[in-house]
Amino acid sequence: MRRDLLAAIFFVAFLAPAPGSETPSQLRPFVRGSWQEVLRAHAGRPTLVHFWGVTCGPCKVELPLLGQFMKDHAGIDVVTISADLVPDLPGATRSMLEKAGLWPAENWIFNDGFVERLRFEIDPSWQGDIPRTILISREGSLTTIEGSVEIPELEKWSAQQHAATR
Repeated sequence: MRRDLLAAIFFVAFLAPAPGSETPSQLRPFVRGSWQEVLRAHAGRPTLVHFWGVTCGPCKVELPLLGQFMKDHAGIDVVTISADLVPDLPGATRSMLEKAGLWPAENWIFNDGFVERLRFEIDPSWQGDIPRTILISREGSLTTIEGSVEIPELEKWSAQQHAATR
């Protein structure tokens, strides 16, 4: 009996995460309805949603800057959505996010053969160009930035969101 109890305790101990370790982020499949899920989950919180892709040249430059922005602005929720038109490889997507310091963010990847439907759900006028960033204020207003985002522009928006809480 004691041996069985001891074995069970060791088994549970090996399954439990190490003290102080973080639960790893995951790459969530972005499908029909995911956009509304993102909006609901972050309602009332300033949120930066960044659409990018593994094959996007400007994204490779921009992602590390966004990783540093996220690190410097803990009060801003950061969501990344890999929205490549070519089929995304989850391994490459994860690798780029990790290198950029964005793996702790909320990360999604387009997972629908009909990407036009996903883009239309987000913004009916979006033709698929990336990078693309949507800034969502505490009040829910959306500001879309097509192309690469300038960090000073994000700093200004972040300051406005912080000032709104005073």
